[in-house]
Amino acid sequence: MIQEITIKNFKSIDQLKLKLGRVTVLIGENGCGKTNILEAIALSSAAASDKLDHEFLASRGIRITEPQFMRSAFNSDDLNKEIETSFQFQNDKIITYNLQHDGEPYSSWISKISEISEEISEYKMMSRLFYESLENDGISPPNLSKSDYVKQNVKSFIMRNPDNSTLKNFLIFSPENSSLRIFKEEGQIQPLGIHGEGLLKLLTVLNAEKNQEKIQEIKEKMQLIDWLKDFRISDELSLNQKSIEIADRYLLSRKQKYFDQNSSNEGFLFLLFYFCLFISDNTPKFFAVDNIDVTLNPRLGRRLVQELVQLAKKYDRQVIFTTHNPAILDGLDLEDDQQRLFVIYRNRLGYTKAERILPPKPPEGEEPVRLSEAFLRGYIGGLPKNF
Repeated sequence: MIQEITIKNFKSIDQLKLKLGRVTVLIGENGCGKTNILEAIALSSAAASDKLDHEFLASRGIRITEPQFMRSAFNSDDLNKEIETSFQFQNDKIITYNLQHDGEPYSSWISKISEISEEISEYKMMSRLFYESLENDGISPPNLSKSDYVKQNVKSFIMRNPDNSTLKNFLIFSPENSSLRIFKEEGQIQPLGIHGEGLLKLLTVLNAEKNQEKIQEIKEKMQLIDWLKDFRISDELSLNQKSIEIADRYLLSRKQKYFDQNSSNEGFLFLLFYFCLFISDNTPKFFAVDNIDVTLNPRLGRRLVQELVQLAKKYDRQVIFTTHNPAILDGLDLEDDQQRLFVIYRNRLGYTKAERILPPKPPEGEEPVRLSEAFLRGYIGGLPKNF
């Protein structure tokens, strides 16, 4: 798991440190920089994959814009200053990504990757010694200095690092109703695209597994929807013709017992997406969901967060949620250090900053104020102050 993230010179972020939990929730007013934090991580994910072309960045959930708008505008003295992100993992290993763009049309971002660990120091030394032995034998790599050879080897070593692989698959999910209903479409990213593409195929794969534990667990979790009796995948052989057949418990005595996803409500599809995302073995270990509260009844949203926290622990996920819905906060147990809440705000200079919210301590003999109420009353920040 990632313990701490440091972001420098990215959009509204001059310099920011964020100590993550297993489940981290970000709140704050519109435009405070919540999504910028997620995008900085996603840009690092692209660097970890060595794929920084525009098409790849867009498919990770990054809002693509001109290079000068990706960098922080606060550094007016150096508009070409590189973007830097660092990730500290549980083993205290730190991987840093330095991203630069030459500003030319059609150019892509380029990255330098460095790592602080004893393992890397040893690998650098071994690479130098190996290059020198090749040199002594007269077979050193052509057009490659010792320094470049060591850098190339170290970068390749870091790219194969399991910690780098965790970051490599990071995505910003922002499911959309239209994408969830059109099941025949698949995104560039599999099994699930950032807007929910590929949901039916993933369900079909889970349904075809010999071990039915995962599909059954998804069905059990979906019982949060009161009217839902069951759902199943239709028997058509072609994926283009498949659909989800949904049973409404109020219609079981009727001739037409099932209806498909096109007739279902948004809440059903969004919950189905979230449970597949957390339970499938083929989805990322580290990801974000922007606006987790979209389309959900407040009480359902609160319970969903509680369920997703348990699934994150069970299936070893690390996730960042953003939300504007106060009810979502009531799904968190801040006494559990794996669940963390941050208020994101802009300071007087306009820099994006983060403040961790700790469990409230009420006066003796009084009930603690619920987080949703504290949010709405402005006790913990995250609300506009200009009106």
